[in-house]
Amino acid sequence: MNLSALNFFRSLRKDNHQFAVIGLGRFGRSVSSTLHRLGYEVLATDIDEKRVSEALTERIVGHALQLDSTEPAALKEAGIFEFDTVIVAIGNYIQESIITTLNVKEGGVPHVVAKASSEVHQKLLKRVGADHVVFPEYEAGCALARTLTKPSILERFDLDPDNSIVELIVPDEFHAKTITELQLRNRYGLNLIAVSQDGKFIINPEPTKRLERGSAMVVIGHNKDINRLPI
Repeated sequence: MNLSALNFFRSLRKDNHQFAVIGLGRFGRSVSSTLHRLGYEVLATDIDEKRVSEALTERIVGHALQLDSTEPAALKEAGIFEFDTVIVAIGNYIQESIITTLNVKEGGVPHVVAKASSEVHQKLLKRVGADHVVFPEYEAGCALARTLTKPSILERFDLDPDNSIVELIVPDEFHAKTITELQLRNRYGLNLIAVSQDGKFIINPEPTKRLERGSAMVVIGHNKDINRLPI
């Protein structure tokens, strides 16, 4: 994930336990089911009543409604505008996707993630207010759900089931401390690969380098050790 996404993920509330997903295609189902499996409350909607019924029958969401998301009144009545984070998972119907994204942003939703099917689609979604745009399918949907639930983690590359390379926002506890002072290897069993500075990454930074709140850092190590970080 590039540094331009820092502001979006930094602004997500860590205590947010509710998400709305509009569109129950493959991507919408994967986001909904992953969030639901992780214990978060999910309201999913789709214009296709069959997809809504299937989601409820298969118990991949807690709540699901059939509605036309291009109608602002329908979104308002369903309570979509009250959510902190909404995922617009309508990727293959560009007009409906753009109108829905516009409706949700105009309804006051602070964090809107939208699925794009092309670069042009991405640009249009950005124009109408999407805060973050993704090009998914199933794997990307699961990754997005994991990122939304841990907003400090910007990117994760799984080396194997137990070890990963992770890009994350520098925790507040690490602010103004040097790499030597942090003792990441001794305290957490992690190795620091890079830190961001002025929009670029410094690879293998010097031990005297001080970390800054809001910048990014990249570490490698065991997933259990990564989970012990104060994020």
